Amino acid sequence: MIKEKEATFFKKVAFFCFLLYNKFAKHWIRKQEDIRKKKVRIIMSLEKAREHLKQYGMDGRILEFGTSSATVCEAAKAANCTEGEIAKTLSFLVADKPVLIVVAGDCKIDNAKYKKEFLTKAKMIPFESVEEIVGHKVGGVCPFGIKENATVYLDESLKRFEMVYPACGSSNSAIKLTIAELEKTSGYEKWIDVCKEYENIE
Repeated sequence: MIKEKEATFFKKVAFFCFLLYNKFAKHWIRKQEDIRKKKVRIIMSLEKAREHLKQYGMDGRILEFGTSSATVCEAAKAANCTEGEIAKTLSFLVADKPVLIVVAGDCKIDNAKYKKEFLTKAKMIPFESVEEIVGHKVGGVCPFGIKENATVYLDESLKRFEMVYPACGSSNSAIKLTIAELEKTSGYEKWIDVCKEYENIE
């Protein structure tokens, strides 16, 4: 009788362990699949930017870093340049259409100037919607290889630099361009002035 109870007990334990293992295995598999999909999206974003730049013979100039360049600070360290030389691309919605504004990395949007230019308050695209609406994920947003309905503008704050570093679709990439090359490759609509005045101009 005791042996039967022990056998029943161990069967229950084994079954419980099986259920627990199965649950964690499924969770691990889903997590790995999410990671794989994320990597695929990042690669695709980089390749879209690369394909765009290839039209201008500049795809070979893309810099891929071994560290993150998702923030202005990280990008400046990775590219060995000043934060101002990082050409960050900000994503907005104007009349429900995506608008990308490329500005100097050390500058912020001036709401009054923005409203004067676009006749509406600044409304950034929600973090979780940027990739779907623009074509690149936050940290790799750039004017290259974006959705066709997105309009690109270049901010005057960039003109104080000879060279700038916009991202190239991923959070560990950039390309070094002259202002003329940025104009040529970005497909920009026009130059605008929507940033706050910067200080300590070198």
